[in-house]
Amino acid sequence: MNISQIISYWGYPDEEYSVVTEDGYILGLYRIPYGKTNNTKNPVQRLVVYLQHGLLTSASNWISNLPNNSLGFILADAGYDVWMGNSRGNTWSRKHLYLKTNSKEFWAFSFDEMAKYDLPASIDFIVKQTGQKEIFYVGHSQGTTIGFIAFSTIPKIAERIKIFFALAPVFSIKYLKSPLIRTLNKWKSLVKSRLDVYFSHNPAGTSVQNMLHWRQLLYSTDLKAFDWGSPDLNFVHFNQTTSPSYDVKNMDVAIATWDGEKDLLADPEDVQILHSKIKYSIYHKTISYYNHIDFLFGLDVYDQVYREIIDIIQNNL
Repeated sequence: MNISQIISYWGYPDEEYSVVTEDGYILGLYRIPYGKTNNTKNPVQRLVVYLQHGLLTSASNWISNLPNNSLGFILADAGYDVWMGNSRGNTWSRKHLYLKTNSKEFWAFSFDEMAKYDLPASIDFIVKQTGQKEIFYVGHSQGTTIGFIAFSTIPKIAERIKIFFALAPVFSIKYLKSPLIRTLNKWKSLVKSRLDVYFSHNPAGTSVQNMLHWRQLLYSTDLKAFDWGSPDLNFVHFNQTTSPSYDVKNMDVAIATWDGEKDLLADPEDVQILHSKIKYSIYHKTISYYNHIDFLFGLDVYDQVYREIIDIIQNNL
């Protein structure tokens, strides 16, 4: 089933939109406007919660469990207007106004462009569609990375965010233990031959450039833009010969974070580095037995994380 069919299968209303970015990518944006326990007759305008998936995944992450354990459904039933984004290149965002999907130009992006173009386009669309001036943002993994970049570099987007909920936040990967990224670093020739095939199909798709970008950040405590490989190319993209760093200290958004001690991607030591740079931390919780995926599919994720998200939203109205 596609995302709309999954939502409908469980008896929830679904809406699907196509959002066009400034650089021509067409993104699939999905909405659950209300839950099964409350309907459209409620005259009060619902607060918007936007969910942004992580690396190699899609909006389906938020609705893949049973309704009582999927954040998309839980938020809808709690009375919120739920929107779920899809980053360029994944299964539901693989179209462009004029580039062909099998062209090199289509896949010349990383999470830099997701933060610069995808997120602003999606948030602007939601604001216009709902009339809500502020929204709540939930990101998982790379979905937090995109948030850190966008909210620290684009003030007009940061102003739209009431609270940033970061699940398994990824900012620096100095202490990353994930075999996936480390394998990319070891087998550079593999990256340049077969990974374009693997990542365009498996599981929801991303670009090779996006994976190379993560490899560039190994052993670093900084989050930097993609290094295009030469001073001249970097100058074309950044007006300087080296790729710039993103400074999360510039992010004027309240943030609540959850991380897991068993997480190989968002290592607790890297999360500590992140916290030393955040200005407005309103909540932080480390779950001793959680890994990277437990924030989406853990059997007790409602009690450990999702219920707390709803409590924080309610306390900040």
